Amino acid sequence: MGGSCDEASQNRKTSWKKNPEAVKENILTIATEEFAAQGLSGANINEIAKRTATSKRMIYYYFGDKEGLYQHVLERVYSSLRETEQALNVSDLEPVAALRRLTEATFDSHVNNPHFIRLVMIENIHNAEYVKKSEIIPKLNKAIIEKLADVCERGKASGVLREDADPLELHWMTSSASFYNVSNMATFSTSFGNSLYTKEGQKRMRQRVVDMVLGAVVVGYQPPPVS
Repeated sequence: MGGSCDEASQNRKTSWKKNPEAVKENILTIATEEFAAQGLSGANINEIAKRTATSKRMIYYYFGDKEGLYQHVLERVYSSLRETEQALNVSDLEPVAALRRLTEATFDSHVNNPHFIRLVMIENIHNAEYVKKSEIIPKLNKAIIEKLADVCERGKASGVLREDADPLELHWMTSSASFYNVSNMATFSTSFGNSLYTKEGQKRMRQRVVDMVLGAVVVGYQPPPVS
């Protein structure tokens, strides 16, 4: 029995040495689930260690302490969301099409990253304490604003966007609707039914968010019928 435990421990140590990046990624994946479910105060390092291919000692070795691990998790989910948006090359699209594509991408990335939503809700409880400490997150957030700023500049120059089109306001509008769609799904669907959260319902809401954003800044915008 003891030999089996010793063998398992040795195998884990060998794994750590051979591929430390994979070990860190495994820790972050499990920690993301734990922090999203339990929050910063409720998450348990022992539980995270139990679910990973490593040990509590190695978690502290890589990330310092529980707060250090949370900081890395937060930066990782922000990176995942923003990299999806940043990967879109909309510079070759005309401004209205570019704005539509960015809005759709933000809506989709929120739907596909529920852990991001949960962690941002938790971070707001902590008054953005760990976002303020991060050197990575502000740069990630700046990138999407710069992309929207380029679209606004091109759109105003060609006359298709209103002169008061503002990239930060557009990001606020898109993010607020996309965030609420996920963050309040449980309470909204319990109160009003699940019709907006079916596949067809989400398709319609995605188009509604696009219409809201384009309608605010596109000159003479006429929203298409939503099927």
